[in-house]
Amino acid sequence: MTAADIIKDLKNRKYKPLYLLHGDEPYFIDLVGSHVEHHLLPDAEKGFNQTVLYGKDTDIMTVLNAAKRYPMMADYQVVLVKEAQEMKWGSDSDDKKGINPLLSYLENPLPSTILVFCYKYGKFDKRKKTYKAIEKNGLVFESAALYDSKIPAWIEGYLTEKNYKINQQASLMLAEYLGNDLSKIVNEVDKLMLNVAAGQEITLKHIHDNIGISKEYNVFELQTALGKKDALKVNQIINYFEANPKANPIVLVLGNLNNFFTKVLIYHYSKDKSQQNLARELGISPFFVKDYELAARSYPYAKTMQIISYLREYDVKSKGVESNTDHGGLMKELMFKILH
Repeated sequence: MTAADIIKDLKNRKYKPLYLLHGDEPYFIDLVGSHVEHHLLPDAEKGFNQTVLYGKDTDIMTVLNAAKRYPMMADYQVVLVKEAQEMKWGSDSDDKKGINPLLSYLENPLPSTILVFCYKYGKFDKRKKTYKAIEKNGLVFESAALYDSKIPAWIEGYLTEKNYKINQQASLMLAEYLGNDLSKIVNEVDKLMLNVAAGQEITLKHIHDNIGISKEYNVFELQTALGKKDALKVNQIINYFEANPKANPIVLVLGNLNNFFTKVLIYHYSKDKSQQNLARELGISPFFVKDYELAARSYPYAKTMQIISYLREYDVKSKGVESNTDHGGLMKELMFKILH
């Protein structure tokens, strides 16, 4: 099931006594958890029948004491455990000895309690008896991180649900600029929608005007200039970055350049240089394959490896390790090394 499927069932009052929401992508876990917290019970019932706990500040017995209560003047009560990855779940030996009280409850949960665990930033161990008990008597949802290549389509789908459209270049730019952090993407896209009329197509101009990506001086134009070995343009962009550090933090620039040159390296490794195969292997739209073809011609395999090494070196230096040079100076040094 997807997060949307779970929320649909919850809206239709199709409840399970146990939910384990786990995985590498926190956005979908937060989405379901937020619905449980804010919409499952009427406001009048929440005071008596809703308990919100945090894994770092709670323990198994507190969770169980809450879960074993009966609802007051209602059909259900909700127990929501946020940041459940921080909670001590009990050891494997406790499970084997049959002395894990949580496992005992999970094997026979109260039907009037909706117990939800939000276990973020990693997968729950599927070998544990606690996992198998929730899977048997409730619902387990794994929130998998999206591949970079899937982000543009996800952005388009998110906007379609909100009655907005976005052209392909705009969705690709958002994905490249914001990365695969869905919470960050949603935050920026929601800001965009405040400035664009519903039903209107979001374009590159809207992104430039509202998200602070300069039309001429952004990390994507820097990648293009580097791919062409256009030293003049590279220096113009770096000077702009130096004058506008908040809009172009070095950590963002280095991260995007590392992603770019890693894909150039993948291009060199690829045996099938057809546009379709390269688009699949690089995780990009076929529209952008030509940019990587050009960069691969400009930077042979050995030079590409050297550049990736430079990027790691300057990432460390940007954190103040073995360097007193400011970020603007570091970027100029790095660009010289890449281009020569």
